[in-house]
Amino acid sequence: MDNGVSSEIISKAIQIVKEVGNYIKGELEKVQAGDIEEKELNSLVSYVDKTAEEKLVPVLADLIPGCSFITEEGTVEQAGAGDYQWIIDPLDGTTNFLHQIPYFAVSVALRQGDEVVFGVVYNIMQDECFHAQKGKGAFMNDRKISVSKTDRLDRAILATGFPYSNEENTDPLIECVRYWIKNARGIRRLGAAALDLCFVACGRLDFYYETTINIWDIAAGVIIVEEAGGRITDFYGGDDYFDKKMVIGSNGQFHDEIKSVINNCYNQA
Repeated sequence: MDNGVSSEIISKAIQIVKEVGNYIKGELEKVQAGDIEEKELNSLVSYVDKTAEEKLVPVLADLIPGCSFITEEGTVEQAGAGDYQWIIDPLDGTTNFLHQIPYFAVSVALRQGDEVVFGVVYNIMQDECFHAQKGKGAFMNDRKISVSKTDRLDRAILATGFPYSNEENTDPLIECVRYWIKNARGIRRLGAAALDLCFVACGRLDFYYETTINIWDIAAGVIIVEEAGGRITDFYGGDDYFDKKMVIGSNGQFHDEIKSVINNCYNQA
């Protein structure tokens, strides 16, 4: 074992994630309107999400006997006494998938105690597999990646996301967007948090932030950004991004400035 996770576990986890990604790709044009459920106004799910999760869980369970799970679709018992926990989003970017917008992924992380020690995100349509192990660096298709060197907000390309619930107060979100439009180089809303974080990790984006985000959306991306040399915090600069359901992932060059802008927008709105 290395950092608590053997190379065999990592290799097999990556393999099953890719296999499930290929299954999802094969279903791209097969989903019918009657197959789609609406969890919330802007949150959709289909048999593809659930089947993908059902394909992932038994393989990952066999890799680490006694492990527990946190999964988006809840197809497996979530509780467990083991020290290891798999955190699964079987299809991050479901709405994109259902509308055949080619920006969606399979995201799987492994947590040991309170620490994420491994993460893999498979960018299905581009056949890009991002992964990282604690202390070992971050990779895309086995090529080492690193965050951008952009050191000024006015040169930064950022991404964000919006809450699923229509009951969320949108005033601070709008204030933030207004600020970025005036002071950053560009803003994107791409629709898959795991990939947004991976795009920060490989330097395509300079930072990403979002609130009312779930642990399965970001767990794998968080370790990939950190191992690529970036910085991850909650909106207050702490490490409670999972519990607070808010995250900033950046190249680290002007992270405190990003945090300050977000805080100001939320305090004023």
